[in-house]
Amino acid sequence: MKAKDRSKFEKILLEKRERLLRNAQQTLEKDMTLDTADLPDEMDLASSEYLQSFQFRLRGRERTFLAKIDKALAQLKDGSFGICEACDEPIHPKRLEARPETTLCIKCKEEQEQEERQFGD
Repeated sequence: MKAKDRSKFEKILLEKRERLLRNAQQTLEKDMTLDTADLPDEMDLASSEYLQSFQFRLRGRERTFLAKIDKALAQLKDGSFGICEACDEPIHPKRLEARPETTLCIKCKEEQEQEERQFGD
């Protein structure tokens, strides 16, 4: 992969990473606190707790996504970025542009999804 392309993907990945970290910081500062004085009844409290739980689930998914981004950044540094982990073939540049954190080429990803559908994993 050319240095120019590596730089482009690094920029995209770093921007995604920064966005995720900003969202996590917002969750810590704003979404983790429930002020029961502002909630006049049990229904409002239950609704707020449900929304807070939903926010935490979203942030859990973002944590997984952040790990994928960090892995892709490490692969950029060690030269393995853009190589399918399943078949060791280059991942098509258009796929990398759409999902730079991907580790599988489209063929291997489709096979993985087919297996998941077949076996229910």
